[in-house]
Amino acid sequence: MRRTTRIVGTLLLTGAAVAYLVWKIDLGTTVDVLRNADVAWFALAVWIMVGTVPALAFRWGRLLRAHGVSEPLSWLTRAYFVAYTAGQILPTSLGGDAVRVVETVRRNPGRTAVVTGTVVLERGLGGAATVVLGAIGFGLSVGRYDVGGYLWLEGVFVFGTMLLAFVFFARSARPLLRLAQPVLERLRLARPLRAFYEAIHAYRARPRLLYGVLALTFVVQTVRVLSIWATARAVGIELGVRIYYVMGPLLFLVLLVPFTLNGFAVREAFFVSFLGGLGVGADQAFAAGFLFFLLTAVLALPGGAVMIWEGMRGGVSPRIEHG
Repeated sequence: MRRTTRIVGTLLLTGAAVAYLVWKIDLGTTVDVLRNADVAWFALAVWIMVGTVPALAFRWGRLLRAHGVSEPLSWLTRAYFVAYTAGQILPTSLGGDAVRVVETVRRNPGRTAVVTGTVVLERGLGGAATVVLGAIGFGLSVGRYDVGGYLWLEGVFVFGTMLLAFVFFARSARPLLRLAQPVLERLRLARPLRAFYEAIHAYRARPRLLYGVLALTFVVQTVRVLSIWATARAVGIELGVRIYYVMGPLLFLVLLVPFTLNGFAVREAFFVSFLGGLGVGADQAFAAGFLFFLLTAVLALPGGAVMIWEGMRGGVSPRIEHG
């Protein structure tokens, strides 16, 4: 029933986003805008996104090593690219995260809770850094751009980040979590969820590691926002960089939520809605969103090549030792 509800909800949301886009844009004009796009600006966007992947892989490796799981940076980077490939057909970046978990557990049998915990914590820290970046962006935009309508969305993510931090790291949350234990035991979920919780809660004793990973994430997200600016410049949108530090964090957060496959239509609708409020034509805004989609597709190419190569070689053998 839940699966059916999720599928129906996804289809309805996708349909609504597509209908909004059809209403707002003129396909012929949009095609002309894309045809005249500046390839150099798009190449810059690609370089920014691809160039920051090793930093994200390094971040993940630090969290894994804290639990005794040691993987080389080359393999972690490879896993990230494969996850981007999987994200093209699975719901947003969360689908790619699941692929990273499965592949890492194959190399480290018996460490499912630990590996899953690191990926979830990594995603949570990414969300926290994005929220902070968004708050700074809003501060910079005050008096310059009319984006007040998006404050509620930022507020939802701020509240969600604070709630998750309380649940996983506050000792005072444990009595509340125990209230759910009888239900979880009946569902036979108590043991795996407890192991998952403990894997994340253990980082409470490593504040320097958490702050370091959070700082690195903030830097990476700050740089990645420039890829949105570059795709917009590629289709002739000449807004200042500052506004993208309001738009970018919101886009990253929206794409975290599994609304549609790979954010289809929702991403482009967000571009049209946000940039339209700043006086940008719907056709240009849609073209920028479409180029950002192409950017994610290009980001998936290395992972696709890796999967084909490893498939031809018969796959990669699991690495059982934990280091």
